[in-house]
Amino acid sequence: MAVVIPAHDEERLLPVTLAGLPAYVDHVVVVDDASADATARVARRHGPWTLEVIRHPENLGVGGAIVTGYRRALALGVDATVVVGADAQMDPAEMSTLLDPVADGEADYVKGDRLGHPEVWRRMPKVRLLGNLALSVMTGFSSGYRGLRDSQCGYTALGRAALARVALADLYPRYGFPNDLLAKLAEIDARVVDRPVTPIYGDERSGIRILRVIGPIAWLLLRSGLRRVARQRQGRAALAAASSTSG
Repeated sequence: MAVVIPAHDEERLLPVTLAGLPAYVDHVVVVDDASADATARVARRHGPWTLEVIRHPENLGVGGAIVTGYRRALALGVDATVVVGADAQMDPAEMSTLLDPVADGEADYVKGDRLGHPEVWRRMPKVRLLGNLALSVMTGFSSGYRGLRDSQCGYTALGRAALARVALADLYPRYGFPNDLLAKLAEIDARVVDRPVTPIYGDERSGIRILRVIGPIAWLLLRSGLRRVARQRQGRAALAAASSTSG
């Protein structure tokens, strides 16, 4: 399996993230998204796995970096790909929790769920928590995965078969990426499940500007919702046509 790490100006925390990765990882792909610091240099730290660094000449956004990593994972032929943030906010010991449902054939895509953690109200900043709750509800209705929580969690595992079917070139490259990916997974009827993970926050400051991202995410959710309704109508029409033909 491979671990994809999207990184932008993470020279301080990326070494912490790399040091914590488990030994069973086969490949590590660090995608340096046009960092202005020494991210690419500090990334070249080898463990018991093969590590490579792909550097973007210009910033494509976290989603764009993940897509680059996904494409490399497909080329490597790995069975599953885990996305881990470079900011040391994901516990590497919980990686197997995400991988197991994919390895056992129970799910195509497994995403972390921080909202179910018993200490989430103490650990997660309140603005992030409330925004995440709202986006999770809207993303559930839009994509059809209504039982899922924590739509914004970037700690995920994706099986090769589903990854090969996702339209990677069409994915939104910036903050709305996880919402758009869920919509694309719904379009291929992928099996998606949540697994609990620990919310981890340090002294870093978020680069997210709420007013900037509201518009694009609202559009992504509206678009995926309209597409889901269209698919449902097409399905009902096909059933009706088949029923009338058989009758």
